[in-house]
Amino acid sequence: MYNSTICSFMLSADYILQPRMVVVRQSSVSCTLKNQSVRIGHCTKVPRNENLEKLQHGYLFPEFVRGLSTVTGYKGYGPEQGEKALRKAITVAFYKDFGIKPSEVFVSDGAQCDITRLQLLMGLNQKIAVQDPSFPAYIDSSVIIGQSGKFVDETGKYKNIEYMTCGPQSDFFPDLPTISRTQLIFFNSPNNPTGHAATRKQLEQLVDFAKVNGSIIIFDSAYSAYITDDSPKSIYEIPGAREVAIEVSSFSKFAGFTGVRLGWTVVPEELLYSNGFPVVHDFNRIMCTCFNGASNIVQAGGLACLSLEGLRAVRSLVDYYMENARILVDALTSLGLTVYGGKNAPYVWVHFPGSKSWNVFAEILEKTHIITVPGSGFGPGGEEYIRISAFGQRDSVIEASQRLKYLLYLQEN
Repeated sequence: MYNSTICSFMLSADYILQPRMVVVRQSSVSCTLKNQSVRIGHCTKVPRNENLEKLQHGYLFPEFVRGLSTVTGYKGYGPEQGEKALRKAITVAFYKDFGIKPSEVFVSDGAQCDITRLQLLMGLNQKIAVQDPSFPAYIDSSVIIGQSGKFVDETGKYKNIEYMTCGPQSDFFPDLPTISRTQLIFFNSPNNPTGHAATRKQLEQLVDFAKVNGSIIIFDSAYSAYITDDSPKSIYEIPGAREVAIEVSSFSKFAGFTGVRLGWTVVPEELLYSNGFPVVHDFNRIMCTCFNGASNIVQAGGLACLSLEGLRAVRSLVDYYMENARILVDALTSLGLTVYGGKNAPYVWVHFPGSKSWNVFAEILEKTHIITVPGSGFGPGGEEYIRISAFGQRDSVIEASQRLKYLLYLQEN
């Protein structure tokens, strides 16, 4: 039996979690949990972090927020979950057709911070799978929290982490039948750094894979605004994803908030631990304990971005960077290089066969003064690649393209 009590603070101004007794009857779950808010539905095989079960009552300071729910009473810290108006605007702008509620949206200081909070939520007794190559924060946070084994120099990989090869030879998608079961699957689309946006069929396979294995998908959609084809922009476009997936996203990429810090995480009510306890309640506790809420000023900016006028401005910015990406792709392919990305993402992934990515990085920097990103930083699958961003002023992108062409001319002559 469990002896912890459900947090008594608010998920939103009109949604208060109430302790209750629920009898759970489902497959391996058949018990009565006192003072726990459990649900009946598909349970993942991911156990609840036992350390969260030890917590007593709610985090102290959120117990005093009720007086701040009125205009006259508002002062100081805002809701840790984010302002209600912004949470609602996010659901309307990005999830209006997928059944996501404002109470399932948690506004934060950025997707990268939320990745670490999600690792804290799940605890160290979990094994993760990551795309190779992919955003390094997934692996680094796993190492920091203690989920991984030692680093193996020969392979460039950490033990106890499942690396899912996602290169051009596999259409940038893992061969799922060969992947070992893990509790957590980190997956980003469009992928950073390859720029590949997973197709609907691929994401359907991923959701089915997670259901069969009882895993939870941590889906990073930070660059989804740049998808130009019919690839899904949210994991929740896929039927059944609400039962197996958490989605992380950000204002940094589509609205230029990189130095301002604003993002969000969606945790559906249907997502359950193996004992039937909703994950959303524990993430709410994590946010209330580890975070005092995003800046009021930043949230106001985010809300402005999601207005009709703001969305028009955002789309214009996205179009601008995608034109920059097209310029880079045209320039690099004209040099005979194999280039990926640039279609559904504002960066390109350039192949230099037989070369070490740090050597390519150093040569480009020394001879053209252009900063690229060595592909090996995204995992062993990126060793022969470099990533070039299309963010920046148009003149700078054009000049960079010309410098890269001149570099190749010097090498050939």
